[in-house]
Amino acid sequence: MAETIDINCDMGEGVGNEELLMPYITSANIACGYHAGDSATMLHVLELCREHGVVAGAHPSFLDRANFGRVERELPVMELYELVIQQLLIMKETADIAGVTLRHVKPHGALYNLSARDPLVAQVIAKAVKNFDSKLQLTGLSGSCSIEQAIEIGLPTISEVYADRTYQDDGTLTPRTEPGALITDPAVAAAQVLEMVSEGVVTSVTGNKVPIVAESVCLHGDGPYALLFAETINTTLKQNGIIIRAAR
Repeated sequence: MAETIDINCDMGEGVGNEELLMPYITSANIACGYHAGDSATMLHVLELCREHGVVAGAHPSFLDRANFGRVERELPVMELYELVIQQLLIMKETADIAGVTLRHVKPHGALYNLSARDPLVAQVIAKAVKNFDSKLQLTGLSGSCSIEQAIEIGLPTISEVYADRTYQDDGTLTPRTEPGALITDPAVAAAQVLEMVSEGVVTSVTGNKVPIVAESVCLHGDGPYALLFAETINTTLKQNGIIIRAAR
């Protein structure tokens, strides 16, 4: 299947491990201040991206620092549209200061999950991104509404898979509220990534092989073993002849 793969990581979320992770990733999704981060952390991560040759993108979310952006909210269409636009403006302003060009947008947490299954939410987010800058790529869950709606309006997409999350038979992620949703063993995570990248399938929690499109693998930078996961996955992919580079 894929001979190359992008490794992306959610960053600027208060953990402070960005510099250690940079050598193992090719794309960074940077918190815009609505669920985590501030102008200083955004600038710091953007400067690290520039120094390490890592592609930078915005990681917008619901305005919900108390819950780390992981609680779903119902917003009117225009409010949702403005939510995305305002965060892109914030990140673009900071990126200009850092001398970095933004390449992609990946919604965070509850906003990501909602857009993955709700066509209207996905459409609003895709339109906001395209109207802001039609050259930006939208990163979304492989096979989700996010990808479908972006393609429908001509916005470039990046189909994303997860190293540290398990999958259901329909290709969706196991909800965090359910047992076994998170993968905590780096060797298991690396094996799952290798399967997704090299075979184009993922083994679900019931043992079924589910077709999947893997253009970028997400590592959660806020996880307790983020660095170990990054090292293990990066090494495993290279040992199996997979070239690690930013998506398109």
